[in-house]
Amino acid sequence: MVALDGGVVETTPDQPMERRLEKIHRTLKELIAWHEPKAMAIEEVFFGKNVRSAMAVGQASGVAMLAAAEHGVGCFAYTPQAIKMAVCGSGGAGKKQVQRMVGTLLGLPEPPTPDHAADALAVAICHGGSGGHRQAVAMAREATGMPGERIAG
Repeated sequence: MVALDGGVVETTPDQPMERRLEKIHRTLKELIAWHEPKAMAIEEVFFGKNVRSAMAVGQASGVAMLAAAEHGVGCFAYTPQAIKMAVCGSGGAGKKQVQRMVGTLLGLPEPPTPDHAADALAVAICHGGSGGHRQAVAMAREATGMPGERIAG
């Protein structure tokens, strides 16, 4: 598994929410058009103590799923615990441990920064190493008319 791209769509808190969401949507549409992914994996929204923050993350996730749907890309969601388990072997891993493991698993010279970029790559690793990978491959085959998996024996 290799990282083809990675980063963070940055917005500023002084912008109205609809402008911030529009920038996320526009940027993701451009990235989807450029990379032509067969699937999009996202982290399920975790409702902790800060409901306002959770709502903003939920809105951004919705915009990401909309961008994917507009391009016919299927979406797959994973819990934070499942992502940490897939990357670190423990659902309770800390952010720094996730960053280090993402860098190691992808053969990067150093852990990815900022931590949000590492989180996004961790979600992709989780999807790629799980049943989601098989689902995405099946969806891609169905969309392109490719035959099923063949094994020489």
